[in-house]
Amino acid sequence: MDLADKNRDLGRDVFYETTVQRDHWPKLETDEQADVLVVGGGLAGLSCALDLAERGQSVLLLEAERLCGHATGRNGGQAITGYACGQAWLEKHLGMAQAKMLWQLSLSSMALMRERMEKYAIDCHPVWHYLTVADRPRKAQALLQESRHMQSHYGYNMRYVQKADLQQHIGSDRYVAGLLDPGSGHFNPLRYGLGIARAAAENGVRLHENSPALSMQRDGHHWLVRTDQAQVRARHVVLAGNCGMLWQSPQLAKRLHARIMPVGTYVVATEALSAPLANQLLPFRAAVCDNNFVLDYFRISEDKRMLFGGQVSYTTATPSRLTEVMRQRMVKVFPQLAHTRIDHTWGGFVDISRDRAPDWGRFADGVYHVQGFSGHGLAATTLAGRVVTQAILGDAQALSAFEGIRQSPFPGGSAWRLPLLVAGTSYFRLRDWLS
Repeated sequence: MDLADKNRDLGRDVFYETTVQRDHWPKLETDEQADVLVVGGGLAGLSCALDLAERGQSVLLLEAERLCGHATGRNGGQAITGYACGQAWLEKHLGMAQAKMLWQLSLSSMALMRERMEKYAIDCHPVWHYLTVADRPRKAQALLQESRHMQSHYGYNMRYVQKADLQQHIGSDRYVAGLLDPGSGHFNPLRYGLGIARAAAENGVRLHENSPALSMQRDGHHWLVRTDQAQVRARHVVLAGNCGMLWQSPQLAKRLHARIMPVGTYVVATEALSAPLANQLLPFRAAVCDNNFVLDYFRISEDKRMLFGGQVSYTTATPSRLTEVMRQRMVKVFPQLAHTRIDHTWGGFVDISRDRAPDWGRFADGVYHVQGFSGHGLAATTLAGRVVTQAILGDAQALSAFEGIRQSPFPGGSAWRLPLLVAGTSYFRLRDWLS
C-alpha cells in the first residue's frame, strides 16, 4: 500500500467529519486564468487564497482530493503559539532580533484566526486554554526554564504550575509539572477549515476539488499548471500541498520533497463523557500536550468526547491494533477511561522538516512554497498565508525572514533517509524513557 492509499485508509473514520455538512466543489474541466493559482486545499492554501481575494486578487485553488481532507481536517485541533522548532532554536540560528520578529508574527496569526472566526461566523467551538505537561523532573525543569525565558526575553507570561497545583487543571497523576499558555487553545479544525473555504468562495475564490496539479511550466511572465483535463495560467503560483504533494503532485516540486518527511500521527475519540467525568479530567477544558520527543496530546471536544492523540510513526507504517494501542496510551494518562468506549480511530500524515522549522519561501520567480509545519499547523498555516500574500503584493520582509532559516535535506538520500530518521527517533525515545 503506497502513501496515498495509506492516507485514504487512515481517513475513513475521522470524528470531525460527523460534525460538518460539506460543500462540494467542481472539478476543473475548462482552461482558466487567475492572478494567483494556489495548489493545495488545506488551511495553508485556503488562508492564502482568502487573504489574496480580500485584497482584490483573482484567485483559483486546486485541491487533488477534498478540501481540508488531510492534515487540516484530521489533526488534534490544538492551535499553538510559536513554531515546532522552538524559540531557542530560532535564536541560535537567526539571532534574537529575528527570533523576536517571528514570535510577534506568530502572535499575530493567533489574533487573525480569532478575527476570522468572528468575521465569518465560523462555529468551531474555540477554547483558549492550553497546558504543556512534564512527566519527569528533568522535563519539568525545561518547562520552568522556558517560562522564565519567555517572560524575560519576550514579555510573554506563561505560568509554571507545580505538581501540588496541577490537579486543578488535569485529573491525572502522571505529570509532575505544567506550563499554562494564555495565547494558545483548541477548536474543531475541520469546521474552521471549511469555514475558511466558504469565506474564500464568498470573496470570489474559485475552488476546485478532485483536481490534482500535475505539471508546471513557464509561459512568458506567467505559469501554466496542468491538471488531467485543463490548465490554469497565472502570474503567481503558491505550492501549499505539504506532504500530500509527495503523492498527489510528485513532478511539481521535486526539489522541495527532500526537505520534508511524512510522519504518521493518530487520534481516537471516545464516546461522549458525562459532564462530571469530563470536568474531572480537564476542569478548564484545556488542550494538553506533554513535552516528550514522542508525545501525547489530548483535549475534550465540544460534545464532551476525549480526543487523544499520539503514537507517532516515523516509518509511515500504521501501528497494528491501532485502536487498542491508543487506548493503552490514553489509560496510562487517565485510568478513569479504562472502560470507556472508543467510537472513532483515525490518522494521517503531517510534514516535518529536518529541524522542525517552517520551510517557506520563493521556489522560483513568481512561485512560492509553504511546508514544514511539523505539527504546529493550525496557527502557522494561517500565518503562512498572510506572509505569502504580503510577498505577492510587494512586501516580502516577513517572507525574507523565514527564508533566512537554512533548510537542509534529510540525510541519506532517497534510500537511507527514512532508516536514519527512524534510528534518530529511537535515540530520542530512549532518552525520554531514561530521563
